[in-house]
Amino acid sequence: MKKVLVIAGPTASGKSAFAIDAAKRLDGIVISGDSIQVYRGFDIGSGKITDREKQGIPHYLLDVKDAHMAYSVADFQKMARDVIETTDKLPIICGGTGLYLKACLYDYDFSSEAGERIDAELERYSNDELWHMLHVLDEKQSEKVHPHNRRRLLRSLTIIRTTGKKQSSIHEEQKHEPVYDMFIAGCTMERELLYARIDRRVDGMFEEGLEEEIRNLLGQGVTFADQPMQGIGYKEWKPYFEGTATLEEVRETIKKHSHQFAKRQYTWLNHQMPVHWFNVLSDEEKERMLRKIEGWYDDEHQKTA
Repeated sequence: MKKVLVIAGPTASGKSAFAIDAAKRLDGIVISGDSIQVYRGFDIGSGKITDREKQGIPHYLLDVKDAHMAYSVADFQKMARDVIETTDKLPIICGGTGLYLKACLYDYDFSSEAGERIDAELERYSNDELWHMLHVLDEKQSEKVHPHNRRRLLRSLTIIRTTGKKQSSIHEEQKHEPVYDMFIAGCTMERELLYARIDRRVDGMFEEGLEEEIRNLLGQGVTFADQPMQGIGYKEWKPYFEGTATLEEVRETIKKHSHQFAKRQYTWLNHQMPVHWFNVLSDEEKERMLRKIEGWYDDEHQKTA
């Protein structure tokens, strides 16, 4: 079973830097699990790693989609697995939502679900109406989807209409067994310190020219209806460009949403994944974690030696 290292944790927790450290130590490559960084031009708001920060380590699934293109969990599963299966180096998945990680690492099969085409008849309903429809037809799935996540609501309802099956039932029928020998290292720190880092990061985005990035994207024909514009750091700008919010209100809303997202990431990872947590701010703990990863990675070679 092929080995895959995952660097998980909440936003702004130092995952990218630690992934670089691990890649240099173990001759690895990095696969981005981020659903926004996959898009070209969405750099500052997504916290995309720069060429300088990569330190020569190959990175995959960055800048491979245009803003008008869809990107689903099934897309990530296929693209990430293609990299994993073809590289002769240690694949390191950095970041990503819990669902993306589970879809790649476990035996999630999307072939029994509907295709990419959304049932056009559903488009006429509001988000609230879609969520209530899903709640009636597939209560378990409705608990996993935010009422404002229109894309996922449409997807879940289309699956029911196309296959006659609940999406939650399709997932439950699968064994959910790992398809790789994985090690998940979780970057963490005290919550107050994390929130302070998030706030500094958002302030830094504004200083780096996040407003100009948004203006350039809109000038290229990107709209707030496009999928990457639904991400934190981008969707909050819509009221500003409509003239109903100030720049400072946008800044504070991004910080608020980022704090909430970090909390959800912790909760999901703690309940759904076998994470080895460590304090990423401690050099001693980082070194201890790197040694633990080395032991896991070398285990197979030691058994065959």
